[in-house]
Amino acid sequence: MSTLVVCVDRDDDIGAKTGLETPVVGWEAVRSLVTEVGIADPEDAGVNCLLESLRVARDLRDGDEEVTVAVISGAADTMVGRDRAVAAQTDDLIAEYDPDSAIVVIDSAQDERLVPIIESRVQVDAVDRVVVRQARDIESTYYLLKQFLADEELRQTVLVPVGVALIAFPILLMGFGQAIAVSTITAVMGLFVLYKGLGVDDYVADLPAEVRDALYSGRVSIVTYVVAAGLSLVGVFAGALRVSDMTISNEGVLMPAMAFAFASVPWLASAAMAASTGRLLDEAIRNDRVRNAYLNLPFGVLAVGLVVRGFSAYFLQPAGLVAPIVVPRIEVGNLVIESMQVPPGTRLAVFVVAGVVVSLVGVQLSSYVTGTTLDEELAE
Repeated sequence: MSTLVVCVDRDDDIGAKTGLETPVVGWEAVRSLVTEVGIADPEDAGVNCLLESLRVARDLRDGDEEVTVAVISGAADTMVGRDRAVAAQTDDLIAEYDPDSAIVVIDSAQDERLVPIIESRVQVDAVDRVVVRQARDIESTYYLLKQFLADEELRQTVLVPVGVALIAFPILLMGFGQAIAVSTITAVMGLFVLYKGLGVDDYVADLPAEVRDALYSGRVSIVTYVVAAGLSLVGVFAGALRVSDMTISNEGVLMPAMAFAFASVPWLASAAMAASTGRLLDEAIRNDRVRNAYLNLPFGVLAVGLVVRGFSAYFLQPAGLVAPIVVPRIEVGNLVIESMQVPPGTRLAVFVVAGVVVSLVGVQLSSYVTGTTLDEELAE
């Protein structure tokens, strides 16, 4: 078995520094070339590439293989001419020595581009990339950047946002000051990271197709989703109006958060119930059997809304931000119950119990409708 160990120099640095013509073939000729190139430029990485070629040839020769070591280069003025020169020299080596395979030794990314040219003419068993130890970090960084820039998706994901941020930062800096510029850029970059990290981009990309399919298939959920979106906006607006009320203390975060939850939860719960009801109707129309999960969902949403409403009122009522529940005076025969206010703790307990009752009713109703138990549903 004969092997051609070929050192590739695309830019013809060897020929320019020594004045020799390539290809240079043979152990002694390549070893003499190492001395010539080293004396001409001791810092050239090509010296290490030539030495690596000799080392690979020696190891193969010690393994009883017939080895030919050679150096080829692109002796031309243009890049196309250099590549053609390498191709022609490779053809000459193959015609003269008829190797069964080749091992290509390179020392740069430019030389690596010539591997397909050699591979189209002879079987390439290995590509040996020489990295000078003192410059290993720089060379590795270069290759990583090369692979990064070759990936179109990574370029769009990283370089485009960074470029927009670099353009927007000086504009914001001149118009609004350093604090606003830094905070704005940081907030936008944070939102972008969350946007990619949570997979929102994939959902947004699939959303038009899902909406189109829903419209064409006549799904009820498409209407209920629009209703849910409108109710959600109303809920957020109602919560924001509640927080902006001057009677609410601006000190701390707890009270404004409770006020926002108290005002917005009914609307948000209604939105979730509308969306879940649409899913339930779609399931009932599309399939003969409705799963327990779809039946339980509206009741679960209502139960959560009741509990959140009760806890928010528990914090707001002692501060006088929510009117207490007043039980009117009740007369039943000789029995008279005077009017009274429900304490915050009792009010919370009532809402929690109501939430639990609603959840249990949902479980019982779904089991009755579907004729299955929760354990059977989970087993399926």
